[in-house]
Amino acid sequence: MTLFTATLGIKREENDLRSGKVVTSSTTLVSERALKRARQAMRCLPFRRAFYDDLEHEARSSTQLSSQQDWMAISRKPLSCSSTEDDLIWLIQVGVLRREVDGQGLTERVRLTPMGRDLLDHWDGEIPRADALQVMHHWLRRHRPRL
Repeated sequence: MTLFTATLGIKREENDLRSGKVVTSSTTLVSERALKRARQAMRCLPFRRAFYDDLEHEARSSTQLSSQQDWMAISRKPLSCSSTEDDLIWLIQVGVLRREVDGQGLTERVRLTPMGRDLLDHWDGEIPRADALQVMHHWLRRHRPRL
């Protein structure tokens, strides 16, 4: 097994026969399985790289995203408020996004997590689309996790 340590964007490998964990730049332990699941979600959902780049700089809500006139810049398909919220919740569950917090507590706006930034660094340009088998596997993982 290998332990990856990322500090200021520099990744260093260390052998660790016990853990099989990956340390991201956020200094949290993340398993390779969790990274694979998050990477697959990013490839299977309709969002383009510009969507994640926007969330890195500014928190947005599903209402703001679905009412955006130039939706083609951030998504491969038109966004409805409910489906966008479902996709945002899934990205939160896999660790790519997090809810923004203000003085009153959690808000409906989301931001990119450090793990999400690390995953984006693996792709130079646009996020590659998943093939049909990967999309089906992702759908099963998301909607029927116990099968």
